[in-house]
This record gives sequence, structure tokens and C-alpha cells, in this order.
Amino acid sequence: MREVVIAGAVRTPVGKRNGGLSQIHAADLSGIVLTELARRTGLDPEVVDDVIWGCVSQVGDQSSNIGRYSVLAAGWPEAIPGTTINRACGSSQQALDFAAQAVMSGQQDVVVAGGVEVMSRVPLGSARASGMPYGPKVLARYEDFGFNQGISAELIAEKWGLTRTTLDEFSVRSHELAAAAIDRGAFREQIVPIGTESGTIAVDEGVRRGSTVDKLAGLKPAFRDDGAIHAGNSSQISDGAAALLVTTAERARDLGLRPMARYVAGAVTGADPVLMLTGPIPATEKVLAKAGVGIGDVGAFEVNEAFASVPLAWLAETGADPERVNPVGGAIALGHPLGGSGAILMTRILYHMQDNGIRYGLQTMCEGGGTANATLVELIG
Repeated sequence: MREVVIAGAVRTPVGKRNGGLSQIHAADLSGIVLTELARRTGLDPEVVDDVIWGCVSQVGDQSSNIGRYSVLAAGWPEAIPGTTINRACGSSQQALDFAAQAVMSGQQDVVVAGGVEVMSRVPLGSARASGMPYGPKVLARYEDFGFNQGISAELIAEKWGLTRTTLDEFSVRSHELAAAAIDRGAFREQIVPIGTESGTIAVDEGVRRGSTVDKLAGLKPAFRDDGAIHAGNSSQISDGAAALLVTTAERARDLGLRPMARYVAGAVTGADPVLMLTGPIPATEKVLAKAGVGIGDVGAFEVNEAFASVPLAWLAETGADPERVNPVGGAIALGHPLGGSGAILMTRILYHMQDNGIRYGLQTMCEGGGTANATLVELIG
């Protein structure tokens, strides 16, 4: 199979709910990152075989194949197709995996992967507003659990003995690392500034400086009266988009592109849909086994912070070095625009690897319904 590389990555700043990006249609926000990806890499959009776009709430603004309309919003040729996929929070990470598989197999040569979610305009849960997607047989199989991710996060905290203080300490760390990354300019190169009526948005909006465990202690539990999960140790509702350029090493040379990383391996797995958010544990094991790489060989991990209990349980099971996990903060501080998060995390880890000379980076994402993706990349240059 052919060697696959990621030859470009760009993201928007992540906007907070009803923040700076909230007035921008998802197709237009996607079009901005597609346009910027082409500009930064010097890519002629004419050579793009397909655009694979992740989006979770495919209703309203984000309905009717937002991937296709993102291509048109970018002003790219009408001959370029686009498709939209949904693997819950891992949608744009799966878009990358699908793009890599298409290129690796020889079916396509140049594919753009990415995703978007403007949760200010299409609220979380909108796709379920008119019905129950699980069906009576699924509900009966799991004793009418209802598949509430917040309850799943509580169950994980219980199973791994994670106290509220431990969860809150991890959350404070996320904000501190994100603020430090912003202050040293770690995100500046990867972000395309977005012009709005109220000004230019160029910095992730969700970071709360000065967050402390004592401050978080005043927040009420969100899912159980006596629970440990609350707004401060959960991911933020956000707006954002990102795009990744996927091709072969040979085609990159022909097009004058400078690859950032080699796509080593991807894996997807299912897990208990009641615990739901533990999938990154077996997905990590699976992708490392495929690649023949040990956990200690990986210099940076992006483990999506849907809730603080998720990466902490993952750490307990994998034995990874905690200092290498979410080194520039995660979704608790930087936000989680659902369908865009996979590509946003990959953009962050690629630039972090470049800035610090890290050979291997691993990204993994928990997903609704009990699935998870894991992707391993290797720095080039």
C-alpha cells in the first residue's frame, strides 16, 4: 500500500457558545478553512478528488450534506465532490481515516478531510429532538439506560475511583496548559483568524484563566445530585472547523507540498455503550498493535476531554506518561465543537510535534454509542 502523508492542517479558533463565531453559518465557516488550507499549501483545488467532512448534528444549518456545501462556500470548482459523515464526536477523525484509506488503496490521490460544528446555531441534541434514535430493541438490551453521556462519565469516575477533586485538578490543568500555549504563541500558526462584524477572532475563546479547584468546588453536579461531573470538568459547547490535506508522499513531491507527518495507522473499535466513553482504551491498544509501536514511544497524546474522567481512566489503563497527554490543554479549556473536534485535535498535535521534534503522536476520541477512533502519526522532517 502507498505511503500516506498529511501535507497541511488548519483550524479556526474555537468559539465559545454564543461567542465570536456564533453568527457564521457552518458551510461558510468550513469554506474559510478549505480556502485557507489551499492558500497555505499552494494547493490547486482542481486536484482534490474528494472532501470528507465530519458533522454530528446534521439538521438545520448543518443538514443536506454540509460537506458538499462547504466546498461550494469555499468557491472551489463545482466538479469537486463532498460528503458528510457522522461517527459522533470522532466524525472528523474518522474523516481523516477514510481519506487515508482512500489514498492508501490507490482509489484517490488527494483528499481533504475535516469537519465542522456550530453548536451555537445547531444545539447539542437537535438531531434527536423529533424522535428516539436508539429503538426499542436497543433500549431493551440495555435496560432502558437512555445512553446519557454525563451518566456514563459518572459511572467511569466510580469504576476507576476518581474523586471530584481529582477530576477538578485535571480540569484546572487543562486551562493552565491552554493559557500557557496561547501566551507562547503555540496556536498562532495553525489558526486562521476569522473576521466578524464585531472584530477579528484569532484566539480560542473558552479558556478560563485563574481557574482553581476551590472555584470549581462551587459548581453543582450536572447529572446526579451527589455526582462528581459538572460544567467545569466537562467539555465546552463550542463552534469551530478544521481541514487536513491528505495525499501520498510521491504526489506531495509532484505538487510541491511539504508533508507534516506520515499517517502510520488508524483504528476504530466498539465498547460498552453504557460506560460508553471507555472506547479510547481498546482503540489505543489496537492502533499501537497495528503499528508495532509501544506506548512509551509516543511523545504526545491527544485524548479528547469530553469529561475529565475519560482521559484519567485512559491514563490508568494505558500507563501512558501523564505529562505527554493533552500538553496544550484539551476540550475542557479549549472547547469541543463535536464534528470539528477530530480534525482540530489532529491539527493541534501536528503543530505540537513540529514545535518540539516529537516523532510519534497519537490521537484518540471517545464517541457516543460506545465507539472510539485512534490514529497514529509520525513527524516528517
